[in-house]
Amino acid sequence: MTTDRTTKLSRRTLLKAGAAVSLTGLASGGVFAAGSDKPEKEDIKVGFIPLTDCASVVMASVLGFDKKYGIKIVLSKESSWASVRDKLVNGELDAAHVLYGLLYGVQMGVGGAKKDMAVLMNLNHNGQAITLSKKVADKGGVDGASLAKLMQTDKREYAFAQTFPTGTHAMWLYYWLATYGINPLKDAKVITVPPPQMVANMRVGNMDGFCVGEPWNHRAIVDGVGITAATTQDIWKDHPEKTLGTTLDWAKKYPNSARALIAAVLEASKWIDAGLVNKTKMAATIADKSYVNTSVDVINQRILGRYQNGMGKTWDDPNYMKFYNDGSVNYPYLSDGMWFMTQHKRWGLLKAEPDYLATATSVNQIGLYTEAAAMAKVSVPTSPLRTVKMLDGTVWDGKHPKAYADSFKIKA
Repeated sequence: MTTDRTTKLSRRTLLKAGAAVSLTGLASGGVFAAGSDKPEKEDIKVGFIPLTDCASVVMASVLGFDKKYGIKIVLSKESSWASVRDKLVNGELDAAHVLYGLLYGVQMGVGGAKKDMAVLMNLNHNGQAITLSKKVADKGGVDGASLAKLMQTDKREYAFAQTFPTGTHAMWLYYWLATYGINPLKDAKVITVPPPQMVANMRVGNMDGFCVGEPWNHRAIVDGVGITAATTQDIWKDHPEKTLGTTLDWAKKYPNSARALIAAVLEASKWIDAGLVNKTKMAATIADKSYVNTSVDVINQRILGRYQNGMGKTWDDPNYMKFYNDGSVNYPYLSDGMWFMTQHKRWGLLKAEPDYLATATSVNQIGLYTEAAAMAKVSVPTSPLRTVKMLDGTVWDGKHPKAYADSFKIKA
């Protein structure tokens, strides 16, 4: 029998769980591995998927921030999240731009072999979306409420796609559907499609909707095959998205390299968010066929917060994709990691109740991150938990994960 360990957390306990920087490493002048902070491994192979939010990893290499910290990021373009998972687990990749929920799935032995994983940092907030097909939109399904109504009146099998069963897009899609009374596991068919293949699959009618990262939602509009029904920041403002992930073994074997990698990506994150000129340069860089392989205009609108839904509505969204935001984006909050476990439990991916706090403390490398943040002169929050309000009005603060996971009316 397990207990809801976070119900009695004191501030002191949380700081210990978060491995406060004053206890280790740089801030106290601590000694690193082999008596030096020199990276143990200098060439670091980092995988990425062709998505806008791979930008900080790509720009850390392109702009040479890696060299500043004594490493070389060797970029490796991957075809699917399953490939990223397999190559991280077998050591083909040192680290990767990777879905938050994927790492936690591997950690818990869901959807693949169980292996201890590590979240080194968060890479971005916001900037994903839910796209519905033009066919669905033409019948009146243009948002959550109208989709639910359409599914009641125009009965057939509806198919929705996400990018990986335990990943962020699956969790955003499920949460959004359930908010409007649609049980994603009973009322629809859910399929897994790699991000760059979403638009092509919608074009030939393989799905009625999908949740994916940019630029593929905007690309569906440009190509005339879909409309934006919701953004993921509508579901959770400033939600965590991709992480810089690796195995726990790698982080322990190469702690100096891990710190250097975090610091380099932090510098790139800071650079991207510094202003319009940098964002425009980033869009031009990652649009190249070596990275995302699309036109610049498909990327640059939404990274500037300029949205359209494909049906004539345009708006400026202040909660667009952010890579740094004074460091608040990048901190690996324990509560963020625990949230994904609550949703994995909600949807039956986890059969037993996990030890939420212990797992998040093991996976999210707050100690390494805090030391790397000091290297890159980035401030860190005072608490490893944060409070958020979700689309359906529920509040998540990381303090009562079992009760939160059990509280949903629609679940597996």
